[in-house]
Amino acid sequence: MNAIKLTLFAMTATASLSACGSESPEPTEQIVIREPGEAATPVEGAAADADGADTADLVAAGKSAFAACVACHSVTPDGASSIGPNLYGVVGRAAGSLAGFDYSDAMAGSGLTWNSGELDEFLTNPSAKVPGTRMVAGAVNDADDRAAIIAYLATLSE
Repeated sequence: MNAIKLTLFAMTATASLSACGSESPEPTEQIVIREPGEAATPVEGAAADADGADTADLVAAGKSAFAACVACHSVTPDGASSIGPNLYGVVGRAAGSLAGFDYSDAMAGSGLTWNSGELDEFLTNPSAKVPGTRMVAGAVNDADDRAAIIAYLATLSE
């Protein structure tokens, strides 16, 4: 058994030393991993080139990801609410304040104003963010989808 351990150590050491060299490695892409509950700021932090292509791509991805939400939410100006409230103009709006929609007491009394961080936390786990909310099927597990949906919602205002 000791011979196997020594052989593995020697192979690891050789591989590590062979990685040392005089050439600089190529740049690599970085991936940022957030802890659960740590809010992202996708709209403010979205990078865009001179033409805004990255932002446009993010918004397009958000519109596509939002397709799952249209079963309960509309996003047209002055559109009727359905099972959930109309989300046109939701970014910057006080939670539970859209006239004509019957919100849960929890949402109406939450004191939240929807911004990218609050939306990210809510979409991650609605009932953890607002215990007692009626939105029980709306969790978006994928952080990229949440960021895209929030970017899309941020474009829906006058």
